[in-house]
Amino acid sequence: MPGSVITVRRDQAETLLARIYLWEIVKGCVITARHFWRNLIGYMIGRRRTFVVNWPEEKVGYSPAFRGMPVLVQMENGAERCVACGLCEKACPTDCITIFPEEVGDGIQRRPKVFDIAIDRCMFCGLCEEACPEEAIVMSRRVEVASITKEGCLWHKEDLLTPASELPIRLGHIRNGYDRSPN
Repeated sequence: MPGSVITVRRDQAETLLARIYLWEIVKGCVITARHFWRNLIGYMIGRRRTFVVNWPEEKVGYSPAFRGMPVLVQMENGAERCVACGLCEKACPTDCITIFPEEVGDGIQRRPKVFDIAIDRCMFCGLCEEACPEEAIVMSRRVEVASITKEGCLWHKEDLLTPASELPIRLGHIRNGYDRSPN
């Protein structure tokens, strides 16, 4: 049940200003000018620092919720945390993840024999991370993943493995957001 009901009157004739969106254009220009002058004056009196990041010497500070390239979490013993359940592959809207499982030991445990991500198709949405029950695939802070060949955009399991010690910010963000405890 809605909180409030808004009645729309379609029988009212629109004015010329409303039909050509002049008032909306003026409001947008006023808001843009206000931000421009506030930032410029703040920079001149020293309240704001420079607007430019001298990349690659300086790195941009990302929030914990930032989603960069997906990576596989590597445990302390060097093995991947992934159990090849395929949930991330099913959750991916662009079908950029490919997993072929293999059985380990007595056929009770599984791990991915092949785990590939086509980074050129990945849209960094994080649905694979949300679907994973083992926290095996997470969105890292890596964003510089450019390649000039199609083969360079296909990242294999060995390329994706990242130690959990390099991902504390993202793993902490996931655990806080979903109320999980560390494994």
